[in-house]
Amino acid sequence: MKSIKFETKAINESTLKYAAEELKVNKDYIDLQIVEEKKSILGLNKTYIVEAKIKFDPLRDGIEYLKNILTSMEIEAVVEAKLEDERQIRFSIDASENPLLIGRNGKTLEAVQNLMKNYINLFTEDFYIVLVDIGGYKEQRKKQLEILATKTAKEVAKTKIAARLGKMNAYERRVIHTKLSDWRDVVTESEGEEPNRHVVIKPRHR
Repeated sequence: MKSIKFETKAINESTLKYAAEELKVNKDYIDLQIVEEKKSILGLNKTYIVEAKIKFDPLRDGIEYLKNILTSMEIEAVVEAKLEDERQIRFSIDASENPLLIGRNGKTLEAVQNLMKNYINLFTEDFYIVLVDIGGYKEQRKKQLEILATKTAKEVAKTKIAARLGKMNAYERRVIHTKLSDWRDVVTESEGEEPNRHVVIKPRHR
C-alpha cells in the first residue's frame, strides 16, 4: 500500500489530516506510526519521524465498496472477490437485476469495472488488474469470443485474407489475442482508436 514519511512536532488530528491530503485518501484509511523520536540538543523539544500508511485490503474493501454502490441503487446482490494473480483481482456479482447491471453489450458492466479499477488503484502503489463479472456474463462472452476467434482464424489461414473483427473493449481484445497467440498460421493486431479499437486477424505468411 502507499505510504509516506515526514517529520512533525506532534501526533494529532492535524497530522492525520496532512497525511490524508498527501496520500489523497480519506483520513479513515490512514495509519500513523512513529518511526523515530528526535530531541533537541538541550532535550527541550521533540519531533517525530512518522510513517503514514494506507490501511486498505483490496478484496475486503473492494467488496464493501461494490455493496455500497449496489445498495444505493436498491439492488440486492451477492458480491465475491478473489485474487487470481499477484496483481489481478476478480469481483463476481450475482444480483437481482443482472441484465440492468450488465447493460447493452456489457457497457454498464464495463463502467462498473473501470470504477472499481480506479478505486482499487487509488490506494495501492503497484497497479492492479481489476476484473468484474456479473451473473457469469464475462465467462459466457469469453466462450463466444474464443469460438469467433477460432472460426475466423481458420478462414484467414485458408484464404490468406485478413479479417477485421468488430470494435471491442480491452478485455475482449485480450481474449482474442490470447486465444490465437500460439497459432502458427495467423497473427493478431489491435488497430484504431478508443472506443472504436478492434482486432485484425492476419495470415502469418501470404
